[in-house]
Amino acid sequence: MDCGACEPVCPVEAIYYEDDLPEELQPHLADNAEFFTEALPGRDEALGSPGGAAKIGPLGIDTPLVASFPPQGE
Repeated sequence: MDCGACEPVCPVEAIYYEDDLPEELQPHLADNAEFFTEALPGRDEALGSPGGAAKIGPLGIDTPLVASFPPQGE
């Protein structure tokens, strides 16, 4: 799906079309796909397409790339 409805209202301008992704964010392109297609640490299977975050709630885990960043605000 490529509707783009969330892009103009994102308060931190963190949503990009794939073709517009800045060079410094390119590593996140594959990482974002892996978040849904590979089993995350501590999970037995991949999330697949959950159909929205509200359906699965907080996971408490992330991909190794994202988990390597310091927590926000620290």
